[in-house]
Amino acid sequence: MGKVYVFDHPLIQHKTALMRKKDTSVKDFRELAKEVAMLMGFEATRNLPLETVEIETPMCKANMQMLKGEDIAIIPILRAGLGFVDGMLALVPNAKVGHIGLYRDPATHKPVEYYCKLPIDIEKRQIFVVDPMLATGGSAIAAIEFIKQRGGENITFMCFIAAPEGIEALQEAHPDVNIFIAAKDERLNENAYILPGLGDAGDRLYGTK
Repeated sequence: MGKVYVFDHPLIQHKTALMRKKDTSVKDFRELAKEVAMLMGFEATRNLPLETVEIETPMCKANMQMLKGEDIAIIPILRAGLGFVDGMLALVPNAKVGHIGLYRDPATHKPVEYYCKLPIDIEKRQIFVVDPMLATGGSAIAAIEFIKQRGGENITFMCFIAAPEGIEALQEAHPDVNIFIAAKDERLNENAYILPGLGDAGDRLYGTK
């Protein structure tokens, strides 16, 4: 069973709280999203494989630990998942970025795919699927299923805020996937929005509401 990591780092908690505030501007929300994504990514990449490499310092040659390749893929779920990408790329600038386009049917709350473009060598990469919110879990479950159908195997899911219902659903559907969460919230409301949540992450990132 994949593990669930809920961050308790003070900076992540503080910046996530600022994102929640309804009067936080679009500009500030974007900057906070990038900062929280980078802080989360620092921990989520802890288990990247290393290898011993000989380098030459100004003083001498030495054997040092470096990443064993940089075979990483960041896959945002459109459109709100794009808010994660800059923060992650600040840590791993050579990572490849794919995109999965899903929207939630307002009546059924089920995910509908409209776009999927992944790196051609996705099966070789450690994959980070990113989306700000894990509500019902439907979009995350579907996105990970699409990736697996195309050969992806080593998958981690990252989000800013998650509801218990979404965590449970994602674990049940994909028990091999680790989940990294900045904050675990109370529940979903009758419209499948997270409470207390932060509203619609896409609208807040792009000023569309």
